[in-house]
Amino acid sequence: MQGTKRGQIKKGTKVKVVQKQDQRSGKLTDGIVARILTNSATHPHGIKVMLEDGVVGRVKEIMNEG
Repeated sequence: MQGTKRGQIKKGTKVKVVQKQDQRSGKLTDGIVARILTNSATHPHGIKVMLEDGVVGRVKEIMNEG
């Protein structure tokens, strides 16, 4: 599932994000959402979040649990 809609992402959601420095390579980092940083309901490049380990990036994929 793509991460362009804020309503689909909640604190504790497992996601894959692209960090600013990895945008050209497309390298994804996975983690668990600690904070949602984007205020708007949608964003074409993905909702910006902070993961529990402090990594900030835009959500490219929402992992399905189970």
